[in-house]
Amino acid sequence: MKRENIGVNEYYHVYNRGVGKKIIFKDDRDRARFLFLILYFQGEVNFSQISRIISSYIKRQIFNVDTDKRKKIISTGFIELVGFALMPNHFHLILKESKEKGIGKYMQRVLNSYTKYFNTRYDISGHLFQGAYKAVHVVDNEQLLYLSAYIHRNPREIKEWHNKEENFPWSSYQDYTKQNRWGKFLKDGIILDQFKSSNDYRKFVETSGAKDVKEILNIE
Repeated sequence: MKRENIGVNEYYHVYNRGVGKKIIFKDDRDRARFLFLILYFQGEVNFSQISRIISSYIKRQIFNVDTDKRKKIISTGFIELVGFALMPNHFHLILKESKEKGIGKYMQRVLNSYTKYFNTRYDISGHLFQGAYKAVHVVDNEQLLYLSAYIHRNPREIKEWHNKEENFPWSSYQDYTKQNRWGKFLKDGIILDQFKSSNDYRKFVETSGAKDVKEILNIE
C-alpha cells in the first residue's frame, strides 16, 4: 500500500510494523521513548538529552520538558496527534496534517530517531520498520470515529490486556475516558466533542465490533 497524497487539515491513519513482524518495543523504556517522540516531535524543537527525560518518566510517569519548549512545540506544530496505540510489533496513530508536508516531516523525525536509538541500545544495524509507514486518508467523520475505536481496542490483542484495554498505558484510550495526560499535545476534542460524556465514548468503543470496524475502515 502506498502513501496517499496528504492534504493540509485532513486526518490520516498512520501505522507501521517491525520488519518481518519483529518486536519493536521490548520493554517500557522502548515504549516510553517512542511515546516521547510522538508527543514532543510535533514542532520545531530539538532535544539533546532524551535518555535523561525517559529515565525520569520511568520513575515518575512525567516527561520533564520545560515550559518554554512545550510552548514552542505547540506554536510551531506541523501535525496534530489525535490518538495512538503502541503494540509489541507495530503502532497506530491518528494524525492531522497542520502544515504542508507536516506528516512526512514528523514521521521522518520520529522513525529515524527511534531506529537510531533502538539499534544503538540493542547493538544491531539495518532497518527496524517494514518499509515506509502507511498513511491512509480518513474520508469522513464516521471513519474518524470508528478509527479511534479500532485503535483503542487494539490492545485487546495482547493477552494480559484483553478486556483491560482502557487501562493500557501505551495508548490514548485512558486519555479519552479518564484524564488527558498530555494536554495540548493530544487533540482529543475532535472525537470527544461528539459525545455527551467520556462514558458515552467508552460505550461506543466497547460496542464497536472489530469486524464491523475493519469493514468501515477497509482494513483486512
